[in-house]
Amino acid sequence: MTGRKKFVTGSKQHLLPSRRLRPVVAVTGPDRGGWPAWLFTAWAVRRAGGRPFRVRPGKPQAGRHFDALIIGGGADVDPELYAEDEGPAPGEIKAAEKRLAQRLIGYFFYPFLWLLRLMFQAHGGVLDQRRDRLEKKLINQALAAGKPILGICRGMQLINVVRGGTLNRDLSGFYTETPQVRGLLPVKKVDLAGNSQLAAIFAANSILVNAIHNQAVASLGQHLHATGREKNGIIQAIEAADSWCIGVQWHPEYLPQKNVHQRLFRALIREALDHQPGRALHPDNL
Repeated sequence: MTGRKKFVTGSKQHLLPSRRLRPVVAVTGPDRGGWPAWLFTAWAVRRAGGRPFRVRPGKPQAGRHFDALIIGGGADVDPELYAEDEGPAPGEIKAAEKRLAQRLIGYFFYPFLWLLRLMFQAHGGVLDQRRDRLEKKLINQALAAGKPILGICRGMQLINVVRGGTLNRDLSGFYTETPQVRGLLPVKKVDLAGNSQLAAIFAANSILVNAIHNQAVASLGQHLHATGREKNGIIQAIEAADSWCIGVQWHPEYLPQKNVHQRLFRALIREALDHQPGRALHPDNL
């Protein structure tokens, strides 16, 4: 096939676009902090065959064309709820990573990632209204133009709000019988709807994810469906019925060693490749 390079993962053959044809992906984030999320998300996009660039309130990149949009997570929305007191212990890593090779990587990677987030994430619990306005406008414009959208954690929540949904601001009441599993390790099980895009993307009916959030979707917005839930019913993934718009409550970018999570970024790039070129998005009048 002209313009794409083949590579093999497992039993399936995938196609990477040539450098000239690689879709441009806008990745949103905050002005303060957010560097770990940006670096890991950009890496995931590049590995999937895209060309990422960063969008934030202080540098909205007005007028710059992009083919897909990632609304990133961020500690700026009640960041103290995301903070962890200490890094993952070796025993926790051993329980999360069953394979020896993955476990050996994890002994270095998870403590390093925890420290990186602790160093760079914003603190203070101040809401970022400029970022909210920027991202809401970009979501609406991407939906209108038919651009694929991926929302990560806070990004999933914002997509739901933009489409008229509501959020649970504090999930502590949902964990009265069992402790809330929260951390960088992929130990929380999410069940996927059998007819969902995510089930097709991951080729599975369930997936183990990380969890560093304390809020979640309550009522769903227009044209949105819950396609991933944890055992107690909390929504962990949403999809739009009228466009390629997927939101996940977890952080796939923080699991670069897990090929199954990389499939989500590949799916975004494939959708951007299949979409006909359109006009540039302009986050003006912010």
